[in-house]
Amino acid sequence: MLSSQSFQSKFKAALQNILTLTLLLIALPINLTIVLCAWIVGKFQQSSTPQSDSPKRILITGGKMTKALQLARSFHAAGHWVVLIETQKYWLTGHQFSNSVDRFYTVPAPKQDPEAFVQALLNIVQRENIDVVVPVTSPVESYYCSLAKPALSKHCEVLHFDVGITQLLDDKFELSQKARSLGLTAPKTYRITDPQQVLDFDFDSSQYILKSIAYDSVHRLDMTKYPLESKEAMAAHLATLPISEESPWILQEFITGQEYCTHSTVRDGEVRLHCCAKSSAFQVNYEQIDHPAIQAWVTTFVKALNLTGQISFDFIERSTGEVYAIECNPRTHSAITMFYNHPDVAKAYLGESIAVEPIQPLPSSKPTYWTYHEVWRLITAGSWRRFQERLSVILSGKDAMLQASDPIPFLMVHHWQIPLLLLNNLRKLKGWIRIDFNIGKLVEPGGD
Repeated sequence: MLSSQSFQSKFKAALQNILTLTLLLIALPINLTIVLCAWIVGKFQQSSTPQSDSPKRILITGGKMTKALQLARSFHAAGHWVVLIETQKYWLTGHQFSNSVDRFYTVPAPKQDPEAFVQALLNIVQRENIDVVVPVTSPVESYYCSLAKPALSKHCEVLHFDVGITQLLDDKFELSQKARSLGLTAPKTYRITDPQQVLDFDFDSSQYILKSIAYDSVHRLDMTKYPLESKEAMAAHLATLPISEESPWILQEFITGQEYCTHSTVRDGEVRLHCCAKSSAFQVNYEQIDHPAIQAWVTTFVKALNLTGQISFDFIERSTGEVYAIECNPRTHSAITMFYNHPDVAKAYLGESIAVEPIQPLPSSKPTYWTYHEVWRLITAGSWRRFQERLSVILSGKDAMLQASDPIPFLMVHHWQIPLLLLNNLRKLKGWIRIDFNIGKLVEPGGD
């Protein structure tokens, strides 16, 4: 028999999924109207046949994520042929219905079966005569795409880092050490493998926060400042964190200031494409910020390591103007959506000649957002001022998914992909923390 607590948990999960499905059903007629209007506008817009002096066959991974859709559109607009892939759990991705996608495949989840994942990628590369693989990875998949690179590189170019570089960049402690060795600014950072290390730490006048070195979709939002008022309070908080030799964390100096996120596409140590935006813990808004100090930091770092691939950083800027890299993600950033109207994205990725290097979002590029996130913020604004702020975001920006020439993904992500994931959780009586329309998934404890 189910315990009372277990029953309540399952009932709460069922109710959460049912209510969310009901809200999405209510929104469906509005979404259909938006997509129909966009489709009509797209029909009347002047379009030209994509041209390329050397059309290539491009394979893009991470098909459930908006950033993969954006890259598919950029390559398609430049006249290239696009294959989109995802893991089998996300066979339902709405992006497969994009008119920028020529083929769609699913592959095994790499963490569950690395060899099958690599073999499936290799089979697709050979079957489709792929010229370039552009991984758009989740945090977990970055490592496995690096593992696949040697096998794939025998048949095509892979725009991704080798295993050693990916591990270095993904490790917040190693990143800090490497940056400091290059004379670049980074916060004081200490590797933690046992909670006792924190209790015994000789705290200075600075505040510190704990971060998991491995990606943790739940604890990453915990911004508890150390030291706490007592060792007992610290011990109680530490008991909630899965710190161990197998799951190391870092104790990192907490620097107050404005946080920024970046995306850079680099080849042979040169930055070919770069963007920068103000950041937050749950980032679903991007507006290009010209920040020379951050761009100079990134340029120095990628040149010193002679990198080729896609790299993203989180920075903090002190009030004094100094910028500190607090972590790095060796993969595509969702900020790439700011390039939705830039004609040279494919050229930057493929190493072709471009007028300006690096390319950055056009001055005419509007800030990008995700409509369903913004609508929820409107509903839960809590004050007239907050309501006006969120409404201004919608009116002054652009939905990252919705495109007049390719409107179907906007419908299918919200009313096919997410509902099917919700129905699956309802079947399992399983709850979730939040819906991330940007990444195209339900954020769950212990999830991917």
